[in-house]
Amino acid sequence: MAVTANSIITPQAVKSGTAVATTANSTYTDTPTNSVKLITAGANGARVTKITALARATVTITELQLYRSADGGTTKRLFNSRQMAAYTVAQTTGNTPTDLGYSDDNALILAANEEVYVAIGVSNTGVVFAAEWADY
Repeated sequence: MAVTANSIITPQAVKSGTAVATTANSTYTDTPTNSVKLITAGANGARVTKITALARATVTITELQLYRSADGGTTKRLFNSRQMAAYTVAQTTGNTPTDLGYSDDNALILAANEEVYVAIGVSNTGVVFAAEWADY
């Protein structure tokens, strides 16, 4: 979509996505190992309003990591981290998603074609990350 100077641009296309991280990343440099792409912003950028993570197997306390990349995944910079509580998966309990802190009032703004990658600090059968955003 072409943009017009001095005109407000509102989100145009609602998006959602998921990614599963299974192998631990312990490299906090610009080239983290075992990261998985969760979001790719559109040609005019994006407004992310929700990112959550849910363990699909029993998990110990685990660090959830978010990385930003403006160059197609070559360079990934750590920008957010949250702790996922230990949880034993059972058919008789509820597994509460860990919220990474984004909302309509606290959105993550991405530049054109910027990407968000996810990683975990402890290997696991899988932590499912889910995101909701809108491209401008």
